Amino acid sequence: MYVILVLVGLLSGIITGMGLGGIVLIPALTMLLDFPQKMAQGINLVYFIPTSLVALFVHNKNKNLDFKLTKPLAIWGVLGAFSGSMLVGLIPAQILRKIFAVLLVAIGIYQIITVKK
Repeated sequence: MYVILVLVGLLSGIITGMGLGGIVLIPALTMLLDFPQKMAQGINLVYFIPTSLVALFVHNKNKNLDFKLTKPLAIWGVLGAFSGSMLVGLIPAQILRKIFAVLLVAIGIYQIITVKK
């Protein structure tokens, strides 16, 4: 199990550095390690703090940030995060898992469509 955790951590860290967050970590925790959906999402949030800070530092160093745009996004993002975290307590884990799956499929379809343009 430890080897799987190391590989999942490394791969999801690389993906997080690219700005894609829990796309790898949550499915890996639920499918490979049999974590409950809500626990996987909670672990992802804690995991996201240090990994995103490192990625933020590197992206800032590479001048890939627009702080004028980032400020309103962050303010509204905090409101959305609060709302979402309150809402997750009301939604059964099976439905959360399906919502996450639909989101991943939608992102995949969008990426396929935009690449062809």
